Parts: sequence; C-alpha cells; structure tokens
Amino acid sequence: MANHTRGGWMYYEYMGPGNTAGTNRYRITLKFYTSCILNTGQFDPTINFSVFNATSRQLLYTIPVTYSSQEDIQNCSTQECHPCISNIPTICYKITTYQTEQDMPSIPGGYVFSYQRCCRISAIVNLTTPSNNVGETWSVTIPGSAIPGAEFNSNSKFAQNDTAIICQHGFFTFDFSATDINDDSLVYNFTAAYAGGSTTTPSPSPASNPPYSTVSYQFPFSGLQPLGAAVSINNQTGIVSGIAPGSGIYVVTVVVSEYTRGTSIKKAEVRKSLHIQVADCNSTAPKLDPVYFSCDGFTENFVNQGDATNIVTYDWEFGDGGTSNQPAPIHTYADTGTYTLKLVVNRNLQCSDSANAQVKVYPGFFPGINVAGQCKNTLIQFTDLTTTVYGLVNSWSWNFGDPGSPTNTSAVKNPTHIYAASGNYPVQFIVGNSKGCIKTIDTTITILDKPSLAVTHDTLICVIDTLQLNAVGTGTFLWSPNYNINNVNIDNPLVSPDIPTTYHVTLTDPFGCVGTDSVKVDVKLFVTLFAPPDSTICKGDATVLRIVSDGLHYQWTEIPAGNTLNDPTIKNPIATPLVATTYHVDANIGKCVSQANIKLTPIPYPPANAGPDIAICFGNSAQLQATGGSTYSWSPAAFLSATNIPNPRVQNPTASVRYIVTVRDILGCPKPARDTVLVNVIKIKAEAGPRDTSVVIGQPLQLQASGGTSYSWTPSTWLDNANIDNPIALPKDNIEYVVRVSNSIGCFSTDSIRVKLYKIAADILVPTGFSPNGDGINDVFRPIPIGMRSLDVFQVYNRWGQMLYSGTDAISGWDGTFLGKTQEAGTYVWFAEGIDYKNNRIKRKGYVVLVR
Repeated sequence: MANHTRGGWMYYEYMGPGNTAGTNRYRITLKFYTSCILNTGQFDPTINFSVFNATSRQLLYTIPVTYSSQEDIQNCSTQECHPCISNIPTICYKITTYQTEQDMPSIPGGYVFSYQRCCRISAIVNLTTPSNNVGETWSVTIPGSAIPGAEFNSNSKFAQNDTAIICQHGFFTFDFSATDINDDSLVYNFTAAYAGGSTTTPSPSPASNPPYSTVSYQFPFSGLQPLGAAVSINNQTGIVSGIAPGSGIYVVTVVVSEYTRGTSIKKAEVRKSLHIQVADCNSTAPKLDPVYFSCDGFTENFVNQGDATNIVTYDWEFGDGGTSNQPAPIHTYADTGTYTLKLVVNRNLQCSDSANAQVKVYPGFFPGINVAGQCKNTLIQFTDLTTTVYGLVNSWSWNFGDPGSPTNTSAVKNPTHIYAASGNYPVQFIVGNSKGCIKTIDTTITILDKPSLAVTHDTLICVIDTLQLNAVGTGTFLWSPNYNINNVNIDNPLVSPDIPTTYHVTLTDPFGCVGTDSVKVDVKLFVTLFAPPDSTICKGDATVLRIVSDGLHYQWTEIPAGNTLNDPTIKNPIATPLVATTYHVDANIGKCVSQANIKLTPIPYPPANAGPDIAICFGNSAQLQATGGSTYSWSPAAFLSATNIPNPRVQNPTASVRYIVTVRDILGCPKPARDTVLVNVIKIKAEAGPRDTSVVIGQPLQLQASGGTSYSWTPSTWLDNANIDNPIALPKDNIEYVVRVSNSIGCFSTDSIRVKLYKIAADILVPTGFSPNGDGINDVFRPIPIGMRSLDVFQVYNRWGQMLYSGTDAISGWDGTFLGKTQEAGTYVWFAEGIDYKNNRIKRKGYVVLVR
C-alpha cells in the first residue's frame, strides 16, 4: 500500500551531557510527510531509526521509535483568504512526528541516523521513472569531536510554511528558511532528493548504508533545477522564487548548511524534501511580452497574457498619448519609433498591479528565401530575398536541417550547403533588421539522388509513322542514339525508327546533378488482331470480348446499334446484348489499322416450371411434374421417389414440404433455372367432446364435434340429426357415439363419446368416504352431478365448522389437506348445491369419512 509519501526532514538537538561519562545526549526527530488520507498499511505507529558510524559507514544498531504526534496542515482554499487567485487548490500534508533521545559516545567522525520508506505519490512531473515506485531516505549526520565544538551543535530548524500556493506559469515565492539557536551562518542550496525503500521492501530495517543514491530527474529538470531554469533559491534567505512550470507535483529538496559565523567551518547540515504542488490556478497579475515588434504595419493587437478571472478594470497606455480601457485593445501608431507600453489592472481596487513593455513600430519587413539545387553531393544555393523599409537587413541565421554536417549552420546572407544523402531536410531561416524586427521561416526541402526526370512511357509505332518523345525536367538534355531523331538536344524530339529502338536521355541541371532515363520504341509493320469465333450466351449475362491484338487504340461499334458495351474504346470491353449483336472493332497503331467482328447471340434461360402447389391428406401420396428443360434435380430429397426425373412421387409425407426443382437445357442456355412447388399436407383431427359423459333418463344431451367441414354420427339412434356437428341426443340407455369428420378434399378422422344413462332423477351424488394416501385410488373427495346443468357450490367443513375446501366443479375435489397441511382421519361435513337440466335448484349435505 505504497504511493503516499510526500517528503519531510530529519534533524537533531543537543540536550547536554549523557548519563554516562564520555557521552552526549541528543534528541533525534523525523518529520514524516504523507498524503492526508491514508489507506490501511500506510501508517506505521513504530518505525526503526538505523544508526551508522559516519566515518566507516557501518551499521551500529537500530532504535525502535514510536510516533509522538500527528497533524494535518492544510491551506485556506476560500476566496476570502486569496481574493487575487482563481481556481484555488487544496494543499494538505499529514505530518507524523517520530522522536527519540539517545546517549551517544563521543567519537571523532560522528553518527548518521537514517530511515527509509517506499513509495512516493504517483505522477510526479520531474522524475523519469513512475514515481510511485520510488522510495525516500530521511537522514541526518551528528558531527563528531573532529570538528571543534560541533558535537555540541543543534541542527537548524526549517519553518513549517509548506502550503503556499504556486500557480502554473506565474511568479511565486516559497519559504524554505530555517532558524538556528547557535547563531550559525546558514547557506541554502537546491540538492537532489534521496531514493530509498522499494515496492518489494517498502520499509527496510535496517536502512541501507550511506551514502545514498539520488532519484532520476526528467529533462529539463534536475536536483539543482527541480522546478526548471526559471526558478532559483536565494542562498542567504532560503526563499525559492521565479516563474513556475506547468501544473503537477514536483520533488524539491533544499539543504541548509551551518557554518560557524565568521569562518568557513561547516558544522552540520539538514535537508528538507517536499512534493510541491504547482496548481492549475492563476493569480491576478498582468503579463506582457518584453518587446512587441510591429514590422508589417502600424497597427498592433494587445492582450493581457495573465489570468483575467479577478480583473475588473484595464488601463492601457500605448506610449504615444493613446489610452484604452478595453481588455484586448487594437492600437494604430501614427509614426515609426520605439514606444513604452503600460498596463494597469484594477487601478485603485483590490488586486491592482501593472506591467511595462516596449513596442517597436517599423513596418515594411518582408522576409523571403529561395533555394536552388536539388541533388546530394552538389551545391545547394540558399538566397535571402528579405526586404525592409526601415533600417537594414543585418542578421541572418540559417539551419540547414543537417545536424551531422559540420557546416549545418551559417550566418551569411546567401550561403551554400552540400547534403551527403538524399531525403527531406527541415530548413530554418531567422532574419532580422537593424530596427529589431525578427522573423522566422520554416520550410522543408527535398534532396534527391538525381534530378527529377520523367519521359514518355515505352510505346510502339507503325513503320510509316513519326513519334514525338517528351522528357520533363530542368536543365540540358542529350538523347542517344542519334538515329532517325530530328534533334538530340531538346526535351521533345521527333523520332521515326524503322526498327525497334531504345532512346536514352541524359539531364544535367545547372548545379551539375545528372539523371538518366530511357524509352523503348517498338516498330510494327502492321496491326495484329485476332477475334474469337461467334458464340451464344445466356440472355441477360455479361461477357468479355477477348481479342488478341498489339494495337494502341481501339474503337468498337454495334450492329444493330445499341448501348451494350461498358466502354467502346478499350481492348476488351464487357458486352451485355439482349438480341443477336455483331461487334465490330478497329485496332490501330498510328496510321496502321486492322478490323474484326464478333457475333453474340443471347439465348433465354430454361423456362423452369415445377407445376402448381398440391394439397394432400395426411398419409396420402402426390405426383410432381416439372417442365422446361432436359435435366432435372429436386431438393430436398425427403419423401421423394427420385430426385433426377421430372415427375417424382411424394410418398406419404408427414409434413408440408416446399420442393425446389433445378432445370437445365443441354440444347439452349446451359445455366440452371429454378422453380418451387408446395406440397401441403393436411391433417384432420376429429373432436367429439369429452370421452365420457352422463345423463339421467329424459335429459337431452347436446353433442358438439369439431375439426372439419362435414360430420356424420353413428349410430343415429336417439339423435335428432346424424349429419351435423351438434345434434341433440335423448338416450334411453348407455350408448357410444362415433363421429366421422372430413374436409372438402376428402381428408377425414373419427372420434367417439360414451354416454352413461342413470335411470334416476337428477341429483348430486357424493361418496361417503375416501383415502388420500397417494395410491391413485379414491385419493380425492368430489361430487358426482347427475342430470345437473351446473354445480354452484361444493364445500367441506371440519367438526368445528371451519371450511376446508370450496369449489364449483366436479373434477378438482378435496385432497384431504388444508393450507398445505394433511388433515387427520375422521368425519367431515360436506354441502353441495346446483341446478338440474330442468332448472330446479338442488341442495344436498352429508358426512364423509377420511381414512388414513
């Protein structure tokens, strides 16, 4: 649980003679700085000080030290405390004090006390490695008797002014001053911070032997410049001041050395290390450039470059009598000259401040350069084209972007430079005049191996033609061989070779850079042209007209005229004819021409037809019939008698299937065509109603069948109509009716219903006992309604009158439980009520015995 230390310091005090002769008593104190909020394991109530012989640097012993106090110091972060700072940061250090008193024998070299811990807080700007992997060492040396009087010395004590606010890029002061009770002379210096502890051994005991290694700083920071070159420490006062770097955390270590006043005798030193926060805040102070140059006009834009959060008023004085109270004024000077600019913010108000700068107005300064030359190992001429209206152009600074060269820079007006290698080089030119105008030109130049040269591509001509060659480049040209060419010293000569000839050209630029290239001119006696034979294609398809030819240019025409070519000027166009078409091509090399024809006849795809969709009854078969081609292929193969004939049989399919037939025609278009046919398998499911029902003598029974469009009941005994779905039966005895259900295509199915006749009056019959033991026999107590139109109530009570069950159907019944609990064996009371088929209300009650 590292990543929490934030610095601190160790010091000692002389307390007088020790309890044993020849010893001195010292109080050693460690002020240990950490983050104010600590995680578990980041605070040690007791630590070990390691004691070393300062001369031999060998460990003598360790001393356990328990902390004596702990406090949080924090800055005031309200606007009332800092009215002239915006975005005020919160700075907090937890300072834990460890202190011990020890009697130390007097020795010449003295002692070194040390403590080490890992790790520093993360994201420290001025360290190279991740700072949360870097530990710290706190150490102090108690001088021995070798320095007269030094062993009776007490360390200087730093003032605890650690929460000063530092705003990025702004001027600041930070107090590292100390006091000394011995009235010694104090000298302050920056020094490198010590490393210590590691992630594997965060609190080593004992500490490592001195001397101690220092942390690694990130350029441009160092131990002597921990906040950059713009921040320094006053050696006499310990005040750190300057222009702050960007926001972030920085390690800053100051060592104060104690000298016997009036001598150069160094008695002791103490070092304090802090992780100082530079905040993203701003203080109310105007900030101007030191000098403003108006070199391209009389008008200048001015703006305060400091923070404007707390600025209420602006007062600008331009040095020529002109003023403005705008935050960012634009001012035009009437004449050339050097003027003093002044900005006062918040005049006569809180947070008032001012800044001055010079404005040099000398317009008409126009910098420019020219670069001549292009190749490595040849002179590249740089020329200054700058002009100025006022003063003289009098300073030049060239950087040729070639750091490996000893002549990479120049201060002359028009220098030359030789680049040893090709590539892109960043050239910078800074030019100034005697009035102080300075401008910078940054450009990138390309250095080549040879001059840029482009020539005509390899080509061919007919023997009767003349060809113009073309070379592009800057310089002089020389062509070879001097064979049938009108001029060897121009960039675009005419040639008329009668045999294949390669012409070479040499380009020499004005700086002696040489490049070569060539062009091959092939010579043809005639144009070769071969066309493929006439052919057929499937209608709607595209095909490439592939001719063999050495022509340079092509022109295609169509008979009959159409627009079926993607490009009639290329060698092998794509054709998509819809009718028989003859394609004529002219191929030429200059004045030589050859011609050819290709005829394409489009043939339709096979007219695939899988036949109409078919509906069949479940369990039947069907005959398929496809037409339109010479060969057939069916898929899927399920239930088919064959897959490669036009008329396979679908045999007893169990579900509907959509079949795809692929048809090919060996006499026409050879590409396949497809069609589909649906074989719809229809299943009839007859429903005659409940499997069993009962009626009483004289009770009509309404039958109800479903599942089809036609119905036939057998036997027809006691039915009012045997050929409808819902006949009325008036049975006089037990009977079973069977219904045959069919549809329009003859699919059918049957179902039956058994009717039991009770030759009694309508009633609610109830058993006298039941045994709910889970054996599947007589487990449920339920009524048997006979001749009843409805059962409205069926209830069961225990002997205390508590209702255990209530229902309105004759199916569910009571299972012998109540609220999930099994009821005891015994006698229970039941009550039933309903309406019979004659609309008479019937009520019944009685007893039932539950047997376990």
